[in-house]
Amino acid sequence: MQPVPASRHASFNRLFDAMLANVEQVIRGKEEAIRFGLVCLFAEGHLLIEDVPGVGKTSLAKAIARSIGGTWRRVQFTPDLLPSDVTGVSVWNRAQSEFEFRPGGVFANVLLADEINRASPKTQSALLEAMEERQVTVDAHTYRLGRPFMVIATQNPIELEGTYPLPEAQLDRFLMRIEMGYPNRDSEVQILELHPGHPRVDDLEPVTSAEEIVAAADVVAGVHVANNIKGYIVDLAEASRRHRDLALGMSPRGALALQRSARALAASLGREYVVPDDVKRLAPAVLEHRLLLAPDAQLRGVTPDAVVQTLLSSVPVPGATG
Repeated sequence: MQPVPASRHASFNRLFDAMLANVEQVIRGKEEAIRFGLVCLFAEGHLLIEDVPGVGKTSLAKAIARSIGGTWRRVQFTPDLLPSDVTGVSVWNRAQSEFEFRPGGVFANVLLADEINRASPKTQSALLEAMEERQVTVDAHTYRLGRPFMVIATQNPIELEGTYPLPEAQLDRFLMRIEMGYPNRDSEVQILELHPGHPRVDDLEPVTSAEEIVAAADVVAGVHVANNIKGYIVDLAEASRRHRDLALGMSPRGALALQRSARALAASLGREYVVPDDVKRLAPAVLEHRLLLAPDAQLRGVTPDAVVQTLLSSVPVPGATG
């Protein structure tokens, strides 16, 4: 791959900072969550935001979508939602005596899948092809999705009644899973002071276009990853596959996801190369939802977060050469 000119890296950094500042108008005290959400966007991945009600999951998703001057759609996932509501459906056109395709919610630059775990497994699976292959097949016809295409899904991990847990195959399609968490004291006081004069998500103006997002994603793909960093990612993957507490470790797709995310994070910080700290910073968000605990580990109360921290502490960090 040809190296990306320094001027394009500088332009990317300005664009990222502008989007970060735009989203921070409505999401206070959550710079890391916002940064990771934008990293996911520029790495051309999908984002799962999982946390308790009222901490800004949907607001973050909408703010990212509204910051792009492209198309975005929100689909409220419910038990009666049909797969055709997501992908689209062929309907009979009496005037032309033929079937015509009516696109579903997935045909947008950003799809906000709100409370995705409330839909049935059949409806959830309707997103699998779109998320992995950027296309939809309906009635033996394949329809390509444009760039950029990002699914931002939210779910509440506490309320389990009437929900359908996402299967491993679905979770693996998400580049990252993040938590919002509660704001710190100063940020929450600021939220109280600014409300109701605080800018609303629906008032946000786009700061970039869909075309600029695609160009920026191409810049991210050109960020340099040294051989020793690639080796570090593979070492983490192999260590996870041997870990006694895991029934399923990190897949090659997970390794690729970690590299893609690290490139985008490095670019967001103004660097043209990835360092080990980029990998370590992103590892929990990229890996935790991909790891399947062994039954005995679950009984002992082991968590994926604890396993990831063990991996990061046990796998040697590469030096400056390589």
